Amino acid sequence: MTDIDDAELRALDAHWRAANYLAVGQIYLMGNPLLSRPLRAEDVKPRLLGHWGTSPGLNLVHTHLNRVIRSRGQDALCIWGPGHGGPAVLANSWLEGTYSETYPDVSRDAEGMARLFRQFSFPGGVPSHVAPETPGSIHEGGELGYSLSHAYGAALDNPGLLVACVIGDGEAETGPLAASWHSNKFLDPVNDGAVLPILHLNGYKIANPAVLARLAEGELDELMRGYGHEPIHVTGDDPMTVHRAMADAMDTALDRIAVIQRAAREEGVTQRPRWPVILLRTPKGWTGPAEVDGVPVEGTWRAHQVPLAGVRDNPEHLRQLEAWLRSYRPEELFDDHGRPRDQVLAYVPEGDRRLGASPHANGGLLLHDLPIPPLERFAVPVDKPGATLHEPTHVLGDLLATLMENTSARRDFRLVGPDETASNRLQSVYRATGKAWQAETLDVDEHLDRHGRVMEILSEHTCQGWLEGYLLTGRHGLFSCYEAFVHLVDSMVNQHIKWLRTTRRLPWRRPVASLNYLLTSHVWRQDNNGFSHQDPGFIDHVLNKAPEVVRVYLPPDANTLLAVADHVLRSRDYVNVVVAGKQPCFDWLGLDAARAHCARGAGIWDWAGTEDGVREPDVVLACAGDVPTLEVLAAAQLIRSHLPNLAVRVVNVVDLARLLPTQEHPHGMPDAEFDALFTRDKPVIFAYHGYPWLIHRLAYRRAGHANLHVRGYKEIGTTTTPFDMVVRNDLDRYRLLMDVIDRVPGMAVRAAPVRQAMEDTRLRHHAWIREHGTDLPEVADWTWAG
Repeated sequence: MTDIDDAELRALDAHWRAANYLAVGQIYLMGNPLLSRPLRAEDVKPRLLGHWGTSPGLNLVHTHLNRVIRSRGQDALCIWGPGHGGPAVLANSWLEGTYSETYPDVSRDAEGMARLFRQFSFPGGVPSHVAPETPGSIHEGGELGYSLSHAYGAALDNPGLLVACVIGDGEAETGPLAASWHSNKFLDPVNDGAVLPILHLNGYKIANPAVLARLAEGELDELMRGYGHEPIHVTGDDPMTVHRAMADAMDTALDRIAVIQRAAREEGVTQRPRWPVILLRTPKGWTGPAEVDGVPVEGTWRAHQVPLAGVRDNPEHLRQLEAWLRSYRPEELFDDHGRPRDQVLAYVPEGDRRLGASPHANGGLLLHDLPIPPLERFAVPVDKPGATLHEPTHVLGDLLATLMENTSARRDFRLVGPDETASNRLQSVYRATGKAWQAETLDVDEHLDRHGRVMEILSEHTCQGWLEGYLLTGRHGLFSCYEAFVHLVDSMVNQHIKWLRTTRRLPWRRPVASLNYLLTSHVWRQDNNGFSHQDPGFIDHVLNKAPEVVRVYLPPDANTLLAVADHVLRSRDYVNVVVAGKQPCFDWLGLDAARAHCARGAGIWDWAGTEDGVREPDVVLACAGDVPTLEVLAAAQLIRSHLPNLAVRVVNVVDLARLLPTQEHPHGMPDAEFDALFTRDKPVIFAYHGYPWLIHRLAYRRAGHANLHVRGYKEIGTTTTPFDMVVRNDLDRYRLLMDVIDRVPGMAVRAAPVRQAMEDTRLRHHAWIREHGTDLPEVADWTWAG
């Protein structure tokens, strides 16, 4: 039992009461912050917003984390899962002084307290959630389910860091949170820090009981032990009793963590440990109004948001609010100038040890540039376009393996993905590091490594959460995923984009490494999986988001993938989506040409077209994506053979945002450049990797949009041959040539025999694959002969 005397308990309680007072004040008050006179209706905000119910529990955790951080000299970070309890985290940041250091106009006195209260959830102020504006936060918390995976991501490769994670009992019902309990099977006690989950069981969500809060203690213990944790209970509603129990729980948990880490680091113990978890059970809305208008509030779902809603219009509610605020005895907590008294600050850590000042919560302060090796070591030789084939992601895997080797000592780069590293042809990384794994191993297992930096778990949510936590605390990474299933994290990436967009407007937030996706096993090559594995729509989802944050790249071959990877791994504060195939692909560009082409983002491949440099082209064949590029070049070659007098321009697009106007995206093209590339009045046949309407949306304001005809994925998929997939979606070379004939003025009559021959070839294709199970020889054996 922790040896803590009554004076220490009173100091902890004073800090907790001060935080509770400040939390209530933020929800309700816009004047009279110290209650220096009786409360009036005009002191109360006209719109009452915020969440009180979780705030007392969060304040309790913050108070007791302060104590152990200060007494043990512990570096710590806290993830606030119930992020809607923003009043609590803001209150504690103000009490410890980091808020005033970050925002000097919100000083730690009565004037600053008034600003703290007024700005909360107020026009021109700050959000009600734990947002990027909140010092010490890396977790927004508006959308529930991600706190624990964020915590583990923050702990990876941070051996001296304690990451506390408060999990709301409502959040614990989500799928992402349930999966993330298994992160402890990947946490390396030698090279990683520790995660201390604190499951806050206050009984209710916004309108319903919480599942885990209604489990009997024994059943909940069995669940936690099944997850690999040893539970420590804190239960009660008497403040002093709970303070003593919480202090004991914190000390017990940190002592156990110290034993686990010492055994692994000094004694070589390799058995997977059972990490502590604190099960904190306190009333919802604790210390708030017990009843309002004759119905119970404290300890019920009614305490979730604003317990007293009619304060301005209802004198009894106003009286209750004042009594509630005065119950914390603010005169004992703040001096006449509104400054926190010494007793309140007795256990607040100093300097960077304060939770609001931790550099781990402002990861750009800790970020180092990646030692990316020279691309020349990995580039494939291209003597002429289309003469050789390579698997682009395999080539990238060699670069990533060297990057893993280069970061082996500093341990600040990780590769995450759902069981697909080798499937996505990135297995070269295993030369440098294995797959993180702390559970049982068998003789048949391969590449499992207690200290590995490849993270695989069959939960895209957990992968995303790990990587976000890792990046936001100052490290680098790459998320490799099948294209169709990255949609599982649509909402998570949306939240991360919002976070990055907000931090760009906060000068004190330093830039962090970009969140980089490598999407492969893509829509056009699902020979055995078929329709269930075909969905290129993640691109559409991302390009709907903040243009200053999102980037989408479609490199058409191995060297362009290297150039794009080099760029995105060096970038900051972006979400980069890179879509590249893992199947053998023609090499079109040498490294220097690939670099130049990727720097442009879109450009003319003059070697592929038939322009004579004197007159404008008759038609533009445009492409974005590896398979569309192949089909466009095959179509261009057919035109050389069948329509030799037609002037064709071939344009390849790597950076999709180049199609947008400059005023819509930083990478967008000016109209003059777009018109020069695609012409203003000539037909443009555009073969695109994904859903065709996205290209129309990106280019709808361009002068030549009426001449734009896009072919892409039309949600027609099955298990079939590679070429049959493009035929079924009308993206094939023969269909593209037919489009050229249909859209170039005067061609329909003159080239009718050619068009008929193309249609006949498509019919022959259908018969051939059903008889032979393979593509037509002229397709399967095709090479570029331009």
